[in-house]
Amino acid sequence: MADAWGRRRAVTVTLVIELLLAGAVFGAARVSSPRLGPDYVEFSAASGAAVAAAPVEASFTWDCGRNEIGHLSTANVVVTPGKPGSPHHVHDYLGNRSVDVGSTVDSLAGAATTCTNGDESSYYWPVLRTVRDGESDHGGTIQVAASVTLTYYANPRGPVLPMPRFLRGAVGDAYAVTNGGALAAPVWSCEGAGSRRTLSYPICAPGRRVLRVFDFPSCWDGRRIDSTGHRRHLVFPQPGGGCPLGTFAVPRLEIVAAYDMPRGTRYRIDSFDDQRHSPRTDHAFFVNLMPDALMQHIADCLNSVAGGKECAA
Repeated sequence: MADAWGRRRAVTVTLVIELLLAGAVFGAARVSSPRLGPDYVEFSAASGAAVAAAPVEASFTWDCGRNEIGHLSTANVVVTPGKPGSPHHVHDYLGNRSVDVGSTVDSLAGAATTCTNGDESSYYWPVLRTVRDGESDHGGTIQVAASVTLTYYANPRGPVLPMPRFLRGAVGDAYAVTNGGALAAPVWSCEGAGSRRTLSYPICAPGRRVLRVFDFPSCWDGRRIDSTGHRRHLVFPQPGGGCPLGTFAVPRLEIVAAYDMPRGTRYRIDSFDDQRHSPRTDHAFFVNLMPDALMQHIADCLNSVAGGKECAA
């Protein structure tokens, strides 16, 4: 009897620990908002002082603006090049200024850019809208991010290769609701929450910005710049940062878009009709058109600078 009780107690303790760990990973209370709906959660990790520490890896940060010029398009130059997208699925575009519904990846080369270092790459994700009670399903005011930060990080397990020109990258799944969610990325967070993320729209503490953190895969197969589904040529590292066999580390791109969102505001991303504006469908893409010399400089610097330090532009 004592042994049985001990086993039951051990199982109970294990379950409690697992639940606590799950809460630490996503940092959000498992309580949806009665007024805003089940897609929103109180994000407890956003309160108090910032807990983010300096990254272990060397980094390179540059400025491409925050789309204050209003470069918006239904185009998805990676998935459906040369074609318009759904009229209710608009993207914010940073970097390359030539993207429109007729663009292809090749047509982007040599265009003007919003990036101050001459980076001609294209970076894009669904727009975020604020919506009022009773607003139509496709209504809402498009929000301009308060800030957008683009950062490349070194690989903690070894040197990185320069990204090849025209390399495509994807994170998240625009069809996560109907695809089962396997590719959904927990991109949502609050200012001051460190690395904690959630798959729900966070309700942040007063004065804390809503964050969308897009962490892209960084292990390249060494051959292709794109692949079927846009994911097989560039994959995520294994736990610990090492790349899977047959792939090679390239600089890891992280994009953080921050929004001033008063507490209690209903907001949502644009989505396809059958995805119901779910936060699980958030996603982002990039097409690398950074000048070769600059990309080589970034790789060399990331490989030589001590961990946690930032490379010079």
